[in-house]
Amino acid sequence: MEKMMHAMAFADKAILGALKVVTIVSFVFLTILIAANVIVRFFPVVSLHWFDEIVELLYAYLVFYGAAALWILRGHISVGDWIEKSIENPRRQHLYRMFIEFLVLFFAAVFFYYSLRLTMLALDVTNVFAIPKRVLYSCMPIAGAIMVIYSLRNIIVEVIQIGKPGEGGA
Repeated sequence: MEKMMHAMAFADKAILGALKVVTIVSFVFLTILIAANVIVRFFPVVSLHWFDEIVELLYAYLVFYGAAALWILRGHISVGDWIEKSIENPRRQHLYRMFIEFLVLFFAAVFFYYSLRLTMLALDVTNVFAIPKRVLYSCMPIAGAIMVIYSLRNIIVEVIQIGKPGEGGA
């Protein structure tokens, strides 16, 4: 059991690390491209006719992979903390968190399904580089799958916490 937990912790770190790298690289390239676009508008020495395609790709990767990284860390802003603090019984707190995680799982599952459908149905390519739109959209179902997996993990953790002895009676 301990080896499995160690392997899962390693996988968490690897997935989170990869998501962070993609997010940071996307942000850096976006910053460079936007700065270059501003400079080229004042000093038109080169054409950036391909600018929109790359910016669209980088923004999508930044937003969706960044959201998946926050999902893993539970780093999104939430309003549920003040409600949880008003619940005195620890088991009921875990039950409340589990309920919230089920709502979150529903959202992630719907997002995953429709983003996968969009990605699979996209047959066109970009104008300049002929990048398949599926490549641009692929970050959505991948991030959605990560969100579904980690929402399921969070639900399992809450179920385990509810069942732990010494947490106070329900």
